[in-house]
Amino acid sequence: MKNTWLLRLSIVINFLLIIPVNNAQNPSVSFLDDVMEDISVNNDEEEELNWENVIEELSERIQQPVNLNSATKEQLEQFPFLNDIQIENLLAYVYINGQMQTIYELQLVEEMDWETIHYLLPFVCVQPVHKREAYPSLKSIFKYGKHELLTRMDIPFYTRKGYEQTYLGPPIYHSLRYGFRYKEHIYAGMTGEKDAGEPFGALHNKQGYDYYSYYLFISRLGRLKTLALGNYRLSFGQGLVISTDFLMGKGASFSSFTFRSGGIRKHSSTDEYNYFRGIAAAVNLNKYFVLSGFYSYRHMDGVVQEGEITSIYKTGLHRSRKEADKKNVFTMQLAGGNITYTNNHLKLGLTGIYYFFNHPFEPDLREYSKYNMHGNRFYNAGLEYGYRWHRFSFQGETAIGKKGFATLNKIRYSPMQGAHLSLIYRYYAHDYWAMFARSFGESSSVQNENGWCLSGEITPSRYWKLFASIDLFSFPWWKYRISKPSQGVDGLLQVTFAPHENLTMYLNYRYKRKERDVSGTNGKITLPVYHHRLRYRLNYSPGELFSFRTTADYNHFHSLGKLPGQGYQLTQVITCRPLHFPLKTELQGSYFHTDDYDTRVYIAEKGLLYTFYTPSFQGEGVRVAINLCYDLNTHWMVIAKFGQTIYRNRSEIGSGYDLIASNKKADLQMQLRLKF
Repeated sequence: MKNTWLLRLSIVINFLLIIPVNNAQNPSVSFLDDVMEDISVNNDEEEELNWENVIEELSERIQQPVNLNSATKEQLEQFPFLNDIQIENLLAYVYINGQMQTIYELQLVEEMDWETIHYLLPFVCVQPVHKREAYPSLKSIFKYGKHELLTRMDIPFYTRKGYEQTYLGPPIYHSLRYGFRYKEHIYAGMTGEKDAGEPFGALHNKQGYDYYSYYLFISRLGRLKTLALGNYRLSFGQGLVISTDFLMGKGASFSSFTFRSGGIRKHSSTDEYNYFRGIAAAVNLNKYFVLSGFYSYRHMDGVVQEGEITSIYKTGLHRSRKEADKKNVFTMQLAGGNITYTNNHLKLGLTGIYYFFNHPFEPDLREYSKYNMHGNRFYNAGLEYGYRWHRFSFQGETAIGKKGFATLNKIRYSPMQGAHLSLIYRYYAHDYWAMFARSFGESSSVQNENGWCLSGEITPSRYWKLFASIDLFSFPWWKYRISKPSQGVDGLLQVTFAPHENLTMYLNYRYKRKERDVSGTNGKITLPVYHHRLRYRLNYSPGELFSFRTTADYNHFHSLGKLPGQGYQLTQVITCRPLHFPLKTELQGSYFHTDDYDTRVYIAEKGLLYTFYTPSFQGEGVRVAINLCYDLNTHWMVIAKFGQTIYRNRSEIGSGYDLIASNKKADLQMQLRLKF
């Protein structure tokens, strides 16, 4: 026993020299920013991604870190950078050796590499466990619960064409959020939001804000695993039946990150579409079985003509009379459940949902979309399965709907520490109907896609990491701007070099070939298009006061019979954190130049609390932004961000009602947080 303690002590001391303590206490989680930027940059579908729920949940975890001495398998599975082997070894380490004395014992856990530990440190802690904590009384909940009030205002220094006579409200964005939390047991709160151009307390918004959200979330109450009232989110299996969760894209992160469904979760963000409203609950039947059930009734936006729903409106914008007429025009009801069996190596789950509208859903289906969902009453059912054997793991889901079926299967092999291989196969039938499905793929919808994706990652040393992937995909039926069955390839290669904890860099190359209708041929001619992307990123922190981030992008796009286009951008970020003054300043400047929309570039930018901003740019211009965050004390935080974009090749920005009659666009965003 004495020798064991000496070994633990020597290794921990050595580890202290490798990773400074302040890294564990730093609330800034750079890896999350990198993952979200990666997904946003590679989002070819131009789908609006809302990161509020993801960022908020991880921020809560930083404020209430998981105690490794009492952590459960379920708690550790919420971190996607921990694989199943690492989770099992971590639990076994505490069981065999007793409670950890310091966080740095993590490096004694088998298969736990330096990078994973670096990711994990902000979210975990080590505290002694004397006895099992009883569920708190109401008195304790109200006495020791934490409150958070968050308000935000965006002020534009420009005028869009829509405000001249079309938009009904002022150009100011405003939101108000209140949240109550007691450890991991109780969450409650409300959210109110008014988008720019929407009226406040007038016309169709006489109740004040345009959008309201309320939620109550209870967890770990005896056999009751979770209980959600009000607005909530659902995710089971691989997302082929239902998923409103954060999902890894086809970037350099998804190979080493593990996707796990979140089950029932609260919805506290300003996202006005991706949520359910009603009641949901999960019960632990015993050690192995969890039973979940849910019911949702909510009004939805769209267009109803002659008693039929012709379109579903997802933006949540109600600025004009035409947009306001789409608000809450029909209802949707959904009911379903899930039962999951889990042991150390095997996981089986069955999910079923049934949903319908109060009017038939009959959209105008064109030739490329003639197999899309229509009708009134729908259902989906899926079987989830997963098995781990030594260094092999297998997981997948097969689902059916009112039409068609879908399946996704993933094999992962870790031949050694720091090396991973994975193979993903997906088949989404051209007529598979699943309104709430969201999973891995080239397209944003789980429909009309087949593919094989092979990826590998190796860490030959502490300083180097290599990642490569290739995705071969096909679309059995037509798609938008593709008037025939088509296929393509998506390849990615990334080299990361981190010679020091304060210096990291990577070089990323991506190649994609798809097919597209030639403009002006009415779909009679379809030719391949080729897209090359090259990105370089350098992060450098010479000390605690300053840090620097440099990003350079180059795009090359061409198709047969057309002149190739290219685009590039250079971004420099400087962050200053004074040691004895609670003001964090981030200054960012970018220059971009692109030939057209196909060669557009993406520039990630520091947002406000619980936000992430990665806009795209085309043309020629500069973008400058400054972000100030002032932590007055433990209760008050003030954030202000000013950004301006100046185009050199145009005199107008945007089109339609969003047209700005200038080459300049500037915004001021302000946020105030009160914690008590």
